[in-house]
Amino acid sequence: MDPHLLRTFVTVAECGSFSAAAERLGYTQSAVSQHISALENDLGTPLLRRRPVVPTPSGERLLEHAAPILLRLDAARADVRRAVTAPPTTLTLATTPLAAGSGRSVLSVALRQVRRVHPGTEVTLTVCGRDEVVEGVAAGTFALGLVDGVAAPSDPLRLSDTVRLRTSPVAHDDLIVALPNDHPLAGRRGLSLKDLADARWIDAPDIATPLPVLRTTTGSNGFRPAFTYTGTDVHTLLTLIADGHGLAVLPRSTEAPHLAAVPLTGPRLVHRTELLHGHLSEPAAAALAAALSK
Repeated sequence: MDPHLLRTFVTVAECGSFSAAAERLGYTQSAVSQHISALENDLGTPLLRRRPVVPTPSGERLLEHAAPILLRLDAARADVRRAVTAPPTTLTLATTPLAAGSGRSVLSVALRQVRRVHPGTEVTLTVCGRDEVVEGVAAGTFALGLVDGVAAPSDPLRLSDTVRLRTSPVAHDDLIVALPNDHPLAGRRGLSLKDLADARWIDAPDIATPLPVLRTTTGSNGFRPAFTYTGTDVHTLLTLIADGHGLAVLPRSTEAPHLAAVPLTGPRLVHRTELLHGHLSEPAAAALAAALSK
């Protein structure tokens, strides 16, 4: 299957328009139509309905496979390029919001070491969601990534079934349930997740422990969002909690004076920060990885 045709199909499906897809891809509309026809001929089935432009059932099935296929191709292309291109003078690093916080002092020291050993290296730091970090490192957009999440004390984070990235631990922290100071449970010495399934929760998947993880961990159908925050600003989330919009499970390092932080006593989980990267041919990136993994 030609990856160019597959990428065109995904773009048309996302845009819902051949003309919009052509503009995004820099193709003519005729070329986009030819790509879709060629892919449909190859698979022997229509993939898109034309009016409106929506995937057929076969197209829906293909979309389920398309993203991981394209990501693996991008990852392979990036890995080859790293092996054959000259070391860059820039170092691109991505981090999730809480990974930046939990690993801040370690990251700062490591970056100072890189500046000393590799003077003139320009560092770019991007804060984004977990999936964006993983996909960006796999595709070569970022040389290194810091991600956070929850896991059993002896388990690594489960990041992606699509691509293989090298990982190493950077930091770990205990978990707390963050509540407003006037919440009825604020004075508890500890809280168990199984007792909180029906509480009012804030769904902030790129900052707090994702609610689906809490449901899976407890085998519960609870932990339903009363408030959804899709941003990546930790201060905004803490303010929402303090104002009574809902609870969240966070690492202890996010404690704030205007919040109650009750230790999570069950199940036994920890907040982990891990470094991930592909093959490191760039000296500055390799130096930073070595410093962060100590």
